[in-house]
Amino acid sequence: MADPLDDPVRSALTGPHAHLAQRRGRILRYPPELSRFIAIPHPTTAEDWADAAALVGPERAPIAGIVVAPHDGWKVTGVGPGLQLVEHDVEPRHDDEAVRLGPADLPEIVAFVARHRNGRLFTPRTLELGTYLGIRRGGVLVAMAGERLRPVGWNELSAVCTDPAHRRQGLAMRLVRALIAGMRDRGEQAFLHVSDGNPGALAMYERLGFRLRRPITMGSVHIPEQYVPQRGPA
Repeated sequence: MADPLDDPVRSALTGPHAHLAQRRGRILRYPPELSRFIAIPHPTTAEDWADAAALVGPERAPIAGIVVAPHDGWKVTGVGPGLQLVEHDVEPRHDDEAVRLGPADLPEIVAFVARHRNGRLFTPRTLELGTYLGIRRGGVLVAMAGERLRPVGWNELSAVCTDPAHRRQGLAMRLVRALIAGMRDRGEQAFLHVSDGNPGALAMYERLGFRLRRPITMGSVHIPEQYVPQRGPA
């Protein structure tokens, strides 16, 4: 049996996140208002690419951790090297100051992520993927972290960010430990993806007790209009 982390998107969408999955043939995706991740099998066939085009439509569709050569006419953009890390000897620790973020916090979360994660999108339904925790100072959100992909037996840490004025206080590490404590309670292990061009984040995760599992390739595909005769699951 393949390791769930070899294709975390497919493992999540056929496992803990199966209730969120949209499918056409062998192609799986999250609802676009929740996440842009799709699962494309390897090796792929022309039928797989036609199914992907019909399901996803002419939009950017990020693929994390899987190198898939696109079909003729498709464009790959934003490709960059990354690393997949797994917990090795992280000490889980619940944190009384870490509060669970919910729908009422969404406007503040969206603005916070846009400011502090290079404008990355936090969609209206992202909170449905898992637990998101934050730390406030003076009632203002100053650090947050959450869960994204959930392959069988695993849970991905994501959206870890701290306001620059509150860095070097260990807030991100505290939130990561608190999230992992919750994962342990559910019998899950933690993993994450990080750009190898982000040495500060990599050093923090290594100090916490994460270890490299494998290099990955991060990127996006653009689906040509001519491959979209219809949209939506078959």
